[in-house]
Amino acid sequence: MLNRKQIVVIGSIVILMGLLLSLDIKGLVKDDEQNTGAVSNESSHSEPATISLESISQSSKATLSASLAEQITQLENALKNASGAEKLRIQRELAQKWDDVNKPAPGAFYYEEIAKAESNFDNWLKAGDKFTEAYQGTTDSIAQPALVEHAQNAYKKASELQPNNLDAKTGLGVAYVNGLKNPMEGIQLLLAVVKEDPSNIKANMSLGLFSIRSGQYDKAVDRFKMVLTKTPDDPEAWFYLASCYSSLGQKQDAIMAYTKAKELAADPGMTQFVDREIEKLRK
Repeated sequence: MLNRKQIVVIGSIVILMGLLLSLDIKGLVKDDEQNTGAVSNESSHSEPATISLESISQSSKATLSASLAEQITQLENALKNASGAEKLRIQRELAQKWDDVNKPAPGAFYYEEIAKAESNFDNWLKAGDKFTEAYQGTTDSIAQPALVEHAQNAYKKASELQPNNLDAKTGLGVAYVNGLKNPMEGIQLLLAVVKEDPSNIKANMSLGLFSIRSGQYDKAVDRFKMVLTKTPDDPEAWFYLASCYSSLGQKQDAIMAYTKAKELAADPGMTQFVDREIEKLRK
């Protein structure tokens, strides 16, 4: 059974590879970029598809054991006839159930409903974080844009309640860059966060990933090194740092960082992947 750290690292490899192959945003993460008009906020893409809690729940339950799926179905049926405090209790129970089985997408919708019923900062931030977890963890090209849009809306609500909160600004910035619109606005939000809090882990990690997307590996190195000053045992940051060093031709640094990532992850799949990369670097 994989522990949480191992799952995070394996997932990170998938996310990184997806980022490297994703939409080019070259130039968006330059620290001296001030002209927000340099990139149009209008998108040539179509609007994100509408997805429902029902459809997300059905597809997610199909991946569970019959007993777990039945437990969730029973709660969903009970929710249909519930109201007031009882409705809120069942929504919280369903959100937790989906958390327990590591299915953030349906859980995010319940956290969103909870935030609508009890509109406070913590509830909206939680909904935004869950939608972020959902869109970052899916390969469904239809569902992902819709999940991003839900994340944006949740973070906007949180920001309205606490305009200076850096967690809400960071979440919104990341969602903007990953959405169909406003990538430049997202980068500017993240840069504003690190200007106020230079060691902010989430913002630096996100800016590092976006620097990889735009081929600015030297900038990405600085971001991940900053993250590691705060969380030196983060295998994800070590892995990204190693990838950047490799792209910059700094082979010994890359080998060191890959080795560190492998040691911290302690996962056979990760070990095999890293060993192959190190073998390439030593040739």
